[in-house]
Amino acid sequence: MSFYDEITALDIKSYARQVDASSDSEVSRALSKSRSGDPLDLGDFMALISPKAAPYLSDMAVLAEKYTRRRFGNTVSMYVPLYLSNRCLNNCRYCGFAAHNKYPRKHLLPEETRRECEAIHRMGYENILVVSGEDPRVCGMDYFREHLPIVAEYASYMSLEIQPLDTGEYREMKQLGVDYVCVYQETYDPECYRINHLSGKKRDMRYRMETPERVGDAGIDKVGLGALLGLFDWKADVVALTRHLMYMRRHYWGTRLSISFPRLRPAEGGFQPEYPVSDRQMIQCLCAWRLFDHELEISISTRESPRFRDVITPVVITSISAGSSTQPGGYAEDHHDLPQFIISDSRSVTEVTAALRRCGLEPVFREARSQIPGMAEASGF
Repeated sequence: MSFYDEITALDIKSYARQVDASSDSEVSRALSKSRSGDPLDLGDFMALISPKAAPYLSDMAVLAEKYTRRRFGNTVSMYVPLYLSNRCLNNCRYCGFAAHNKYPRKHLLPEETRRECEAIHRMGYENILVVSGEDPRVCGMDYFREHLPIVAEYASYMSLEIQPLDTGEYREMKQLGVDYVCVYQETYDPECYRINHLSGKKRDMRYRMETPERVGDAGIDKVGLGALLGLFDWKADVVALTRHLMYMRRHYWGTRLSISFPRLRPAEGGFQPEYPVSDRQMIQCLCAWRLFDHELEISISTRESPRFRDVITPVVITSISAGSSTQPGGYAEDHHDLPQFIISDSRSVTEVTAALRRCGLEPVFREARSQIPGMAEASGF
């Protein structure tokens, strides 16, 4: 049974009600287990993201930071997204790359990809996240066979955020140097998923949700999970995402796991988030995730504000981006045709790393490929 079969057999809308029904005693039990280092169950996690736990946020943050530093040391991995294409065949209501948005489209040629990589290299990055819109007519396997070897020349660790692929294609991606694949589920509620994905292959919810399992089957080092918070009731999606994490831990114990928690930002086409998540609610979720899983890698992008990133990074974050561009050619040519979303933290790499060092953290730009499952060497992961 895949995770899709598991989660769609449940009513995830009930998760929000269960979270809200958490009692003071359930919160106390979860905090007591967290203080003693005992493993938490899903009920404990629900209690920690509930309104009843909100008064204990400071206590949760202290515990979360203790476990983050114990597991990951005082280092933070620095990564940068490299957008190869903004062409996409999907119509997703929330994305600037959506096919219905009539804006200039571009995919990089090999020489342009190399110029982008050279610009990224000058910024100091060796941890590169390759991103593209989902248009396999232009950016299919032949395109990646041509471009990923170029990126691999500049990357000590190469990540991928593109259209979902078959298991055999992920095996080839591993041979091309890919170490990490991130696939956001967007939302775990089938009705919400259908409403927000109007056309294109992305409408196939099963195929997308089973992607992390295909990545794990291909033997790729790390799998990234995530939901776009703001599409649906955040409590329901956060609990479903945690169940997904538990499923992957059970079935792919040798695979490193990471989560991202992007809150939706305004995008081209007029989209505005319908279920906003406050900073305090987001911090509570992140602390709960760390208390629930001490080994979990957690990343944060430039979608979030400078103040929010500076506050939360010392507490739970293991990887962070800075100086990002969310469009093809944005580093070498610095044009602004069609970004995927509006960046909130526009600080330079120097400014972000200075902020990290003021918190006693050391930014690491080179992440080594792990030799032992669950361990990454040079970054302290």
